[in-house]
Amino acid sequence: QVQLVESGGGLVQAGGSLRLSCLASDSGTGIGFNALDWYRQAPGKQREFLASINFGFNTNYADSVKGRFILTRDNAKNTIDLQMNSLEPGDTGIYFCHTRRMGIDYWGQGTQVTVSS
Repeated sequence: QVQLVESGGGLVQAGGSLRLSCLASDSGTGIGFNALDWYRQAPGKQREFLASINFGFNTNYADSVKGRFILTRDNAKNTIDLQMNSLEPGDTGIYFCHTRRMGIDYWGQGTQVTVSS
């Protein structure tokens, strides 16, 4: 059974930084994870892709966060960290960790990030 657990959200002023973490586990197969991603859902908006990192540490970022967010990974611990800098009020939302395995999408419970102006 795949589980994704996010942590690290909170309230920060505009221009500040936060670091989010996601711990991925699979109690069924014990197989490692390929791509692990972060998505965000702002109030009243659809969930949007932010960043992705694969087992080989290749990253991909949405234009909206490129240059401000940095995604890293520890394959031994099955964790990914999203370092978010220069935060803006528009970054407010619930941040979700995601992975896809054998055609099935898995999501964490989400962590709230609020950026005040």
